Amino acid sequence: MGRAITDFDMIADGDRILCAVSGGKDSYAMHALLVDLARRAPVRFSVIAVNIDQGHPGYPGHLLADYMAAGGHEFRMISEDTYSIVTEKIPENKTYCSLCSRLRRGILYRAARELGCSKIALGHHRDDAVTTLLLNLIFAGQLKSMPPKLISDEGDNVVIRPLIYCAEDELAAFAAEERFPIIPCDLCGSQENLQRKAVSRLLAELDARHPGARQNMLAALGNVRPSHLFDTGLWKRLGLEVAREEGGGGAGADAPAPDVLPVGNLLRNLA
Repeated sequence: MGRAITDFDMIADGDRILCAVSGGKDSYAMHALLVDLARRAPVRFSVIAVNIDQGHPGYPGHLLADYMAAGGHEFRMISEDTYSIVTEKIPENKTYCSLCSRLRRGILYRAARELGCSKIALGHHRDDAVTTLLLNLIFAGQLKSMPPKLISDEGDNVVIRPLIYCAEDELAAFAAEERFPIIPCDLCGSQENLQRKAVSRLLAELDARHPGARQNMLAALGNVRPSHLFDTGLWKRLGLEVAREEGGGGAGADAPAPDVLPVGNLLRNLA
């Protein structure tokens, strides 16, 4: 997590970070790690955990509230009945994720403003990033994943993903060791026909056959060869006129292509 925070300048001195906690293993782990980091980091920042009670029938929010109280953590629970909106607007055989996530994001943006937070931390991890990469490739025809750091359309909310380099199985092991009181998702998590679940299973099978596949996909997101992509607008913005051979060709070549740009440099050149 520390490497991701450093690579993308996620945390600055004086930040107040809204840590979005759903009650799942990933957000529990992120909160615990950020709180621990705040105690020993060379910069001063604070963490407030925020949970959204979305009105799911029988939602056991007290488990999360009790956990936060026992640890003496700053915590807010926001009650917003997005459950009724989602189940009313989305047909039963369709996936709820898109509308549900948009509603949650809007609530978090508002909460960040009201609580005086400079950053919003979300618990997406490495496996979420590579799954999103494949979903966009297969279903959207786009070469993109989850940005480690982004700014809202209004320009007043910065979202960070401190766990973006972390493997899901390691987070699961940490959550089991810490015995976090997990709250399952009874809406999106109950739907088996999600494209994301299908792609996640595909990645798990691929990683089982070729260990390290998911980690290599993550590495690829930070090892971009613009001249080997077909985005003409990207070529123009970077001043590329022709691709160069890679001195050995194909996967496994030792010498990097001359147009390889670390992702940070690439983003700066595109700004």
